[in-house]
Amino acid sequence: MCRVHKFPMCRPFTGPNMATCKETESVMMGAGKDDDEPPTKKTKTDDDNIGDDCTGVDLEDKAANNGVPSSEILPRKETDENESAGDEPARKKRKNEEKSSETGEQKTVDGVTPHDSGPIPVKVDETAENSVSTDEKLEVESTDKTKEKLEKPDSKTSGGKDRNSQPQQQYSGPLTETEAGITEYMSDHSGFSAIIKQRYSDFIVNEIDQDGQIIHLTDMSPPVDDDDAETSEQKKTPGSDVISAEDWTKLEQLVASDDRKATVNIPAPADKEQRTKVHLAVKVTFPQLETKTIEEDDGKFIQAFWKKGKGRDGGRDDWPASKKACRYVRFVLYKENKDTMDAIGLMAKNLRVKENLFQYAGTKDKRAKTSQEVTALKIHPKKLLTLNKVLWNFGVGNCRYVKEPLKLGQLNGNHFTIVLRNVQGDPEVVEKALKCLESEGFVNYFGMQRFGTTSVPTHHVGRALLSADWDKAVDLILMPRNDHSSKDSFQTVWAESRDPEQTLNATPPYCGLERNLLQGLKNKLPPLNALEKISRNTRLLYVHSYQAYVWNSMVSRRLRELGRAPVKGDLVMPSAGADGGGEQGEKPSPVVLTEENLAQYSLRDVVLPLPGHSIVYPDNHVRDWYRLMLQEDGLDIDKMERPQKDYSLPGAYRHLVVYPTDVSWTHRLYDDYTTPLTLSDLDRVKKTELPASDTGKVKAVVLEMSLPSSTYATMALREVMRVDTSARHQTALNVT
Repeated sequence: MCRVHKFPMCRPFTGPNMATCKETESVMMGAGKDDDEPPTKKTKTDDDNIGDDCTGVDLEDKAANNGVPSSEILPRKETDENESAGDEPARKKRKNEEKSSETGEQKTVDGVTPHDSGPIPVKVDETAENSVSTDEKLEVESTDKTKEKLEKPDSKTSGGKDRNSQPQQQYSGPLTETEAGITEYMSDHSGFSAIIKQRYSDFIVNEIDQDGQIIHLTDMSPPVDDDDAETSEQKKTPGSDVISAEDWTKLEQLVASDDRKATVNIPAPADKEQRTKVHLAVKVTFPQLETKTIEEDDGKFIQAFWKKGKGRDGGRDDWPASKKACRYVRFVLYKENKDTMDAIGLMAKNLRVKENLFQYAGTKDKRAKTSQEVTALKIHPKKLLTLNKVLWNFGVGNCRYVKEPLKLGQLNGNHFTIVLRNVQGDPEVVEKALKCLESEGFVNYFGMQRFGTTSVPTHHVGRALLSADWDKAVDLILMPRNDHSSKDSFQTVWAESRDPEQTLNATPPYCGLERNLLQGLKNKLPPLNALEKISRNTRLLYVHSYQAYVWNSMVSRRLRELGRAPVKGDLVMPSAGADGGGEQGEKPSPVVLTEENLAQYSLRDVVLPLPGHSIVYPDNHVRDWYRLMLQEDGLDIDKMERPQKDYSLPGAYRHLVVYPTDVSWTHRLYDDYTTPLTLSDLDRVKKTELPASDTGKVKAVVLEMSLPSSTYATMALREVMRVDTSARHQTALNVT
């Protein structure tokens, strides 16, 4: 609890005194994993987008399903360097616009900061007591890697019972790591103390394409068309000789303001040819605007105004004749403090086109600086590059024409550059921990992001859905969580009345998931059909979360009881046969280890299945553990097919251990925590230089590593520093 503002530390105060609240500057966060999973076919969410929906659903799965973008990149303007980049709420009708600080504050869908919005300060000292300091760090007690407690399943209620007769199950708070099945480590070092993501600029993610190349934004100029016969004079900014700098500024402000009724009047030249240049310059530079010539008392003007209607501007007619065989532009998207789909929504909004004209291989962290490739269907590169003028802390570049669009999952992973600040620990211990990460890897757990951030874990809902207990699933989604006053009201109404109409009237408009469900119940739909009013991707997220919970529990028990070497009956996947994630999708066939082939494989080849109807289980004790765990949850391991296709999961395989590649680290010194210690792609394009850090009292480590898709950087950092990354554990450390 923040002693200054009386808010929980995991949800930092967002009022005007934020800059002076030293406690909220050291807010807890979940460090991220790479955002690569296709939301429609895969089950993971990437890096730090943890529970931005009212029900704790991961952001990208939510946003892909009629969710409201959590914030918008703002127009360019001069600002304090610690202001967040582009964190204006998408719902502009709400009264309180907020700007986030790089020290931890950020706006979410419902006005609540998610648990991952601040740094994870940790100290691994098994003899130290948990304490809270005011110098922007917290000391965290080391977690016991030998804990064996696993979460006990809820008692299953009958799907035939009336909802009014079902008791509300009470939850004490978000899951701990142990309750999510996360208990083991690969190495035996003691860890060290550091602050992760004290600023979002301390977390940089670059996509790795299918050729193994790390994607960087390096060039923000348009590509040269083969049929481009413009002279050097024509290649200057269109209209720069006929439109004044003052009028250009007014046009940029018009586009940035998003005021559809505003106009800009540009003095019309007397010469018709010059007026044509003005019209053309505005059209090319600002495709979302239209122009017309008007006459007023004080003379003739060319008036610029927003295009009417929601359709695109017919941008196909300016497509280069020499590129007719290429229907797409492939470009690098750079963004800061912005979810991938929110960024694409902003691009579509400013270009006045539909979002489905853009394609990408995977989503990236929100609270980070990220670079990834995107394709756009017949949107001219020059139009794309106009976004660089109107969107803040945002970049588009490295454009080229291609024949095919990107598809979800077409990537090899992500490269991370992570700044660990305020490092405290013996230098030998720090070095050992980092070397162990490279040599021994980390357990490939599904991170805490997968299970949401509220007191009702997403896998509990998934278990109810797989059990066909529709009434319980409804109650779990709508039950009180006591985590935010704006949601407590309608959740309490539901708990007390079970009246969908009364609850719907009390539900805020930004809780779209709950409103869709309640609307179905209000229309007298059975619970099963009412649940289908929730987007398919979100419902899949729930059941995939249950798969993740089972997998985490099984891998912990496998490592604890059978050791860290392959054993007879294990399943192995040759290195070329599967990636590190093993998510839903086309699955290669695993090999069962026997006495004859046991020596041919190592632990890096061993996989465990995510429960489903089209996978095989290990031919040893692990299969019995799966059967017992599912049986305790009311499920039959041999009967995983369902009449409802969405809940009939085929299953998949996931490697036990991940070994990062391209691992390197440097030690830095600094005094001011706002001092940048690494450069982003946009910094390099602008030729920004790092300040000298040869002197200073505070130590930092800049860690770089590449991870395959569907793995969690959070779990890699957990292995290095020995820290419980759960929201409940971090919040408890702040109660005074």
